[in-house]
Amino acid sequence: MEIIISNNANKPIYEQITSQIKAMIMSGELQAGESIPSMRALARSIHVSVITVQKAYEDLQRDGFIETTVGRGSFVSAPNKDLFQEEQQRMAEAHLQAAADIGRTSNISLEKLTQLLALFYEE
Repeated sequence: MEIIISNNANKPIYEQITSQIKAMIMSGELQAGESIPSMRALARSIHVSVITVQKAYEDLQRDGFIETTVGRGSFVSAPNKDLFQEEQQRMAEAHLQAAADIGRTSNISLEKLTQLLALFYEE
């Protein structure tokens, strides 16, 4: 499992870890039941604090992407279609919010933005 951390990113490191692991799970790169590195092992491999990785794993567990068992480790949870759909919708909402902000500050009409969205959606 390869995690790439950017110290120049606008996201905290734990969020970078969380989003990359979620992306691997959603893309199928990590399968249900597959083990993921221990917190210590991942922290060592990407040169961050164990506490940072712990925060990422807690978020992943809270969101239902992984399950952690004391003494056994952490594993990818069985796929949950509703969870996957919700996560995808959150990502779309973030991009749409950015597009709306750009449109507002650049005086691009809502009608034009709607047309562009429809065009991209139909591609």
